Amino acid sequence: MLKMKPKCEACLGKLSHTAEAYICSFECTFCTPCSNSMAFVCPNCSGELLKRPKRIRSVVDVAASQLKQKLFGKNNA
Repeated sequence: MLKMKPKCEACLGKLSHTAEAYICSFECTFCTPCSNSMAFVCPNCSGELLKRPKRIRSVVDVAASQLKQKLFGKNNA
C-alpha cells in the first residue's frame, strides 16, 4: 500500500489524502509548487516525481470490501 505522507518534504506544507502531490519511487512526497521548482526531480534520489494518486476511500473501507469479496464472492460484496 502506498504511504500517503501528510507533509511536503521540502516546505513542510500540509497534504491531505486528496491533495495534489508528487512522489518518487521511494515515496518521497512534495507539494505541486515545490515539485515544480525542483523540475519534478526528487532531491533525495534524483528520481522522477510523478503525480500521487488521490485516496478517496479510507483504508478500513477498502479492507472491509476486500474481506467481503473473499468471503462471499465479488457479486455479493
